Amino acid sequence: MVGDGRRAVGKPLRAAQDAAGVPPGVWKGRGLAAVGLKAGDVVTERQAELLLGEGRHPDADRIERELLAQGKSPAKARRATVLGRPIEHNKSPKTEKAKERTPWLAMDLVFRAPSTAHIAWALGDDETRLVLELCQDIARDKTIAWFEDSVAQIRWRSGGKIRKPVRDGLIVAVFRHYESRATESKPLLHDHAVVSIRARRPDDKGTWGNLSADSLMTHIVAADTLYLLYFMEEVSARLGWAWEPREVTPGRRPVMEIAGIDQRLIGWQSTRRQQIEDALPVLTAKYEEKHGHAPGERAAYALACQAADQTRPPKRTELLSLTELRKRWRTSAIRAYGVDAVDRLEERARAAAAAVWARVRPVVDIALAAVDVVAVVYVMRGAFKRHHLLAEARRHLSYVLRGRPHPAGLDEQIVQTVVDDYTRPVGRGLKMTADLRALYPRDIEDQAVLRPLTRNRSAPPYERARLAAGALAARVRAARRAARLGSRPHPYAVAAPAASRSSHPRSLRAGRKDGRLLEPETGIDVDAVEQTRQTLEAAAAQVAATLQDSRRAREAAHGPRPQPAPAAVPPPHTQQPGVQHTPGRSPGGVA
Repeated sequence: MVGDGRRAVGKPLRAAQDAAGVPPGVWKGRGLAAVGLKAGDVVTERQAELLLGEGRHPDADRIERELLAQGKSPAKARRATVLGRPIEHNKSPKTEKAKERTPWLAMDLVFRAPSTAHIAWALGDDETRLVLELCQDIARDKTIAWFEDSVAQIRWRSGGKIRKPVRDGLIVAVFRHYESRATESKPLLHDHAVVSIRARRPDDKGTWGNLSADSLMTHIVAADTLYLLYFMEEVSARLGWAWEPREVTPGRRPVMEIAGIDQRLIGWQSTRRQQIEDALPVLTAKYEEKHGHAPGERAAYALACQAADQTRPPKRTELLSLTELRKRWRTSAIRAYGVDAVDRLEERARAAAAAVWARVRPVVDIALAAVDVVAVVYVMRGAFKRHHLLAEARRHLSYVLRGRPHPAGLDEQIVQTVVDDYTRPVGRGLKMTADLRALYPRDIEDQAVLRPLTRNRSAPPYERARLAAGALAARVRAARRAARLGSRPHPYAVAAPAASRSSHPRSLRAGRKDGRLLEPETGIDVDAVEQTRQTLEAAAAQVAATLQDSRRAREAAHGPRPQPAPAAVPPPHTQQPGVQHTPGRSPGGVA
């Protein structure tokens, strides 16, 4: 509440926040009405102590006084202010050993913008700073709303085995911080969203219970990618900037950064990352010595967390306001890289955005997006769940759109396409894996496009995933070209069907949502192919009419052009070798 710092005993909270240079916390979430609060209200010290520290109503003192005035006993008055189970139950000697533990009353979600956004926020003018803070607010609130609508569940019945959606929403206390834990203070615009574990059940009585923490933690990566997608869209819409991928670690996932901002400033801002990277090789070498192979994605993340904990310095004790911090940051950046690298950040970002939009078309192809998502997730994980696909679909949208807005529900549409056409269930629960029979053409003998990539540990996982996605995307494009050419067969071509590996080829099947026909091997929209064919035929007819009008005008002006002698016509019941005449079509002309 005071910027991770300490305050003197007896010093008011608001005075400590002003001295630390951080704004007061505010309440967010749709569950506030159940406890008499409104979104945007300031988080007081007593409210946080009651709700986040004791699991009680944030206005418990007033409620308790009123009940005592009515003649209630102190125990009943206190129990009436408790939301759900009292935390004293965990400390009772009558309970079993499993429940004698410190209660978990809240969880901290950290919303952190990309590195170049921190740089522009710290070194730009005041207008740019305020706009970026507004983008942070909007992206954070939209992500919290997605948590409330699609993720948050409350535990039900004995043991909490049954999960149901919450009745109202979440109660969240948001605290904004401005700097990192580097030895020398560096800009790091981020928000701590402290989510109360207490929420109302969807019953007639409106009783209180505990949120399912594993449901929230399962969707953390999907929420992270959604927040970044929203933040990129807000920045591009309000400042006119574009985004481009930056490779932080070779062979690992790239991160999206604002185009046009000097990359050297990222090293100036990310000193904590350098401390972690210096400690990481030692931990990685110990892991390889113990297990005999390089760490995978999950193990590498765990090692990075361990390196961060080992190199975590205490926050500075000197208290500075945001204005003083921005002056110090600007002086430090100029001293490191000069005035030219710091000044006119906004102009260079807008110029780079124009170059990005001239080079990149922000168009999402759902079929190609589905192939890309399933290939990456399959190579990275093998077996996966829906939230893994959702996170990768949002990464795909971030890369393709570069900050342009995406239609609502497009990420879910991509995931549904993957689930319907390219996956099959595996194991127990809701796990699935890639359906290789749907991804591979049946007339190709060597179907080893994805399988070797899942077993090869010499290359990084994400590099292998990109190779697989590129191979499958090339196959989809080839199938589309074949569909366009095959929709109007050439009169001189002989269509020889390829030998299929299966004696029972798949038939066309209807999509689950709109009933459109999908080609089973690729998921291609047959209606869209037919519409494209009709459009091309109409264009060809218009060109032919134009040429006919031009020929008539030329003949009227210069007379008819002399015609060559007719070619010899074969006998009526013979056919040229290698030529198959199409009924109803002339064998001559240009298709």
